[in-house]
Amino acid sequence: MTRRIVARRSPIHGNGVFAVESIRKGEEIIQYRGTLMTHAEADDMYGDGGETGHTFLFTLNDDYIVDANRKGNTARWINHSCAPNCRAVVEESADGNPRHDKVMIEAIRNIKPGEELTYDYGITLDVPHTARLKKLWQCLCGAPDCTGTLLRPKR
Repeated sequence: MTRRIVARRSPIHGNGVFAVESIRKGEEIIQYRGTLMTHAEADDMYGDGGETGHTFLFTLNDDYIVDANRKGNTARWINHSCAPNCRAVVEESADGNPRHDKVMIEAIRNIKPGEELTYDYGITLDVPHTARLKKLWQCLCGAPDCTGTLLRPKR
């Protein structure tokens, strides 16, 4: 099996994930993997997340979070973009057990070899979005309609 994606330095931020071969719209590319933890465990370990400006935590459902800081895979290096070519989809488990839900990254348009994979992180914080927090969560995607922040408006 050929490797469809590869992680390397990104012009957007730090590491990124790039297509090695063509990926078609609608294709599942990779599962976002890591250690499963409860929201309370994540808060104890990392705080509320608002102050770090950097996270590998992905909300899976009302009960669990995937922590790609621990046992994470290549998917943790996929950067945010205001004009993404992928999306993250939470797939509920057929057995109804929230521990078995998973996050899949899928292409929302055709992606050419060499293109960086990106998705909209959709980060919402429970604290006011101050100028300092917006700077901490600064977006560097370079899209023409870039909002300048990874934080989603609280509407």
